[in-house]
Amino acid sequence: MPKYMFVYHRGSRPETEEAQKAAREAWDKWYTDMGAAVVDGGGYAGMSKTVSSSGVADNGGANPVSGLTIVEAADHDAACEMAKGCPVVIDGTGSVEVAELIQL
Repeated sequence: MPKYMFVYHRGSRPETEEAQKAAREAWDKWYTDMGAAVVDGGGYAGMSKTVSSSGVADNGGANPVSGLTIVEAADHDAACEMAKGCPVVIDGTGSVEVAELIQL
């Protein structure tokens, strides 16, 4: 079955302890709902740097990555349907880029 990367883009992390707990619970539920489709739960991304021919930018670019997960899905559309359940998509605080992981 094909594998897909879920690359998360989010503006900021929850600030209060209560909001962090609610966010963790939402992510745990989503992962549980996806079940065996989750191949690699990935994790949060730290501060990123963007490397280009003009040098290195310390700010992560216009839309910095905030995390990554790898899932299996029947096809790209099925992977996108799974991504719609992501907590940052549901609450409107971020987005998920869905790309097929092609083995070389």
